Amino acid sequence: MSRPVITLTTDFGQADGYVGAMKGVILSLCPDAALVDISHEIRPQAVEQAAYVLSTAVAYYPPGTVHLVVVDPGVGSERRPLAVQTERAMYVSPDNGVISLALAQDPARQAVRLAEQRYRLPSVSATFHGRDIFAPAAAHLACGASLIEMGEALPVSALVELSISTPEPQPGGWRCVILHVDRFGNLITNFQILPHQRGIEVSAGGRRIGPISHTFSDVAPGELLAYVGSSGYLELAAREGSAAETLSLDVGDMVQIEGTL
Repeated sequence: MSRPVITLTTDFGQADGYVGAMKGVILSLCPDAALVDISHEIRPQAVEQAAYVLSTAVAYYPPGTVHLVVVDPGVGSERRPLAVQTERAMYVSPDNGVISLALAQDPARQAVRLAEQRYRLPSVSATFHGRDIFAPAAAHLACGASLIEMGEALPVSALVELSISTPEPQPGGWRCVILHVDRFGNLITNFQILPHQRGIEVSAGGRRIGPISHTFSDVAPGELLAYVGSSGYLELAAREGSAAETLSLDVGDMVQIEGTL
């Protein structure tokens, strides 16, 4: 029998003991769990960035994986703690849209508000639900607890969705937002280019970058390019350099795209 898989995505970083505490809770409750880190380097409270990073990884995990996601600016507030079942996976997260891009790929079939006390730690901190609510829930689900046992059923239509999933149409094109800057300084936008789209021109940071390139070697070292990244989103790069530094752009900034559907 294969070990249950739990992934972790947080904005906790690795300098403190927060991730370690969550893993300790999980392994105490589900000792056979295989724990996999997707990322703990999400910027603090950057829900949109976390949603993107998570969505690029989840399709590559085996069916039945539990994805634990804790990027939670509203911790301790009235925002709902969730567990969600899809065809392929389960998600445990705050209801703030952080799993909405993943659910766009693998839609929710069932959802609950995590309210059952026996699936939490005995004492729940107002500021560390990752340890006290989300980690125990993920562990119990991975080790066989039924989703419906975890709390109150919610209609999947009521789950919070992020507006970043759709670029804003403009006359003659679109206005899209930068979701993520990777460690190479590449700028990943929320614009997914479809196979039939032609004649697209990209501008960003006050500079016209031009049409879509195939890969980095299409331009000379140091030159900017726009291309379709490995996750299907439009990305901007500087060959052997940093587009983020060259264009002085960051997460949340806008990119203009001209073209037709």
